[in-house]
Amino acid sequence: MNRMDEKYDPMGRAIADYLKNGVAGRLRVFSPMMEEDEIPLETLFRDFEEMPELERRALDMARGRVLDVGAGSGCHALVVQERGLDVTAIDISPLAVQTMRKRGVENVLEQDFFALEGERFDTVLMLMNGLGIVGTLARMREFFCVLDRILAPGGQVLCDSSDIIYLFEEEDGSVDLPDSAYYGEMSFQMKYKNILGKPFPWLYVDADTLGRVAEENGYAVEVVVKGAHYDYLARITKKVPV
Repeated sequence: MNRMDEKYDPMGRAIADYLKNGVAGRLRVFSPMMEEDEIPLETLFRDFEEMPELERRALDMARGRVLDVGAGSGCHALVVQERGLDVTAIDISPLAVQTMRKRGVENVLEQDFFALEGERFDTVLMLMNGLGIVGTLARMREFFCVLDRILAPGGQVLCDSSDIIYLFEEEDGSVDLPDSAYYGEMSFQMKYKNILGKPFPWLYVDADTLGRVAEENGYAVEVVVKGAHYDYLARITKKVPV
């Protein structure tokens, strides 16, 4: 895995600054399809009671050996760890990895999810639109190939995503979707102070499409709960041959 250069890691630097100082500058988010947005850093450090229902439900469902993917500041890993489960937190940001270790996450790896192999987990957590790291719908096949390698028998993936079809609604209620690609394929770029990250693809996948692609790759999807903002928590499991 190529190590992420801290010069292009605005989120990692923002997380590290927030841990050190209790405050941080603006973590700005740009996309050609949306207006400029901002990630409130305090939301990455919230405790269980402050988390939205989807995240709390996923953490309550976690069991066995747990993998927290794209763990960021480690807020989900810490909850699972405090409950006595064996959890491994991974992130591609070295600054995020350092932050998690300082916060007390015991098992942290600077690791690309798609390069995982050799270890098996009973629960894989991919929260805060964690499926986004897949990037494009075409890469979902590679995602399920990774699950084939890392999911223990009877294992589960607990992930949330959003159906962003509402962004394409016209005033008359009709929907004008792009012809060139799946409408949930986005591109983002982040900036923190003078650190400008590289553009990266991000996937928002609606539940029906997720279920169809999972079925094609030998998996089943259960929508556990729907959120208030077009979001949902899904449980992905390997289908048992009949």
